[in-house]
Order: sequence, then structure tokens, then C-alpha cells
Amino acid sequence: MKVILMQDVKKLGKKGEVVETTEGYGRNYLLPKNLAKEANAASLNQAKQDKATAEHRAAQRKDEAIVLAAQLKKVTVNMKIKIGSNGKMFGSIASKDVAEALIEQTKLEGIDRRKIEIKEQIKGPGVYKAVAKLHPDISSEFTVQVEEE
Repeated sequence: MKVILMQDVKKLGKKGEVVETTEGYGRNYLLPKNLAKEANAASLNQAKQDKATAEHRAAQRKDEAIVLAAQLKKVTVNMKIKIGSNGKMFGSIASKDVAEALIEQTKLEGIDRRKIEIKEQIKGPGVYKAVAKLHPDISSEFTVQVEEE
């Protein structure tokens, strides 16, 4: 029996794939739980269209990430920190702080705060490198300049 998966099914396939299953597994498990629908001519055409649309959207997201990466390479994020009389920094600067400063200073859309990582720990004033993962295949390195307040 051929079915089109509506959700990812472990050991069977991913959403949108057309797979061959046994009659009992398809009729008694996949169809009642809305994990799949029966593959007939109309649903196969719809699945092909959905797949083409998904591929087009993925290509668009990748193109946008390439453009954003080119813009980020030119960016320097300026941050000010308080330093005590002993020359030590109050608190620390995390990737979340760098992400917020980056978004605030550049006004760029499409940057995920959770996907920014600092290459080395920020321990005081200086110039540091950070990486923004914009797409599974694309990342961009930018500069973080930390100055004393």
C-alpha cells in the first residue's frame, strides 16, 4: 500500500515522502492516527506541488542567508562594559548580550539570538570574533569591540 506521510514517522520516512507499507500497518495504524494519507492520483500531485514549494522556500532562505552573511562580515559590534579599579570586568558578556547588541546596532532581520557564539571568552576590553550561524550550511564571522565605559 502506498501512502504519503503527513508527519515524520520513525523508521519509515519524513513528512511528504511517498512510501510503501504493508496493508495492515497503513490501514490500522498510519491512517487512523493521521500520520499518513492514502496515495491516489490527486494526493500524489498535491504532494509533488508541496515538495516543489518547500524546495523553493528552502532555496530562498539560503539565498537570504548568503546576503545576510555578506552584510555581517562588514559589521563591528561596539559594546561598553564597566571595569573595576582592579582592572577586572563586572559580570560577563555572553553570546546573548552580543546578539542583542548586534540586532540593536545593525537593525538586520533574520538573526537568531541562540545561534550566535563567541569564539573566545570575553574577559575585558579588546577586539573579539563571534560567529552567527544563519543557515545549516552558512555562517558568518563578525567583530565584537569591547570598550571600557
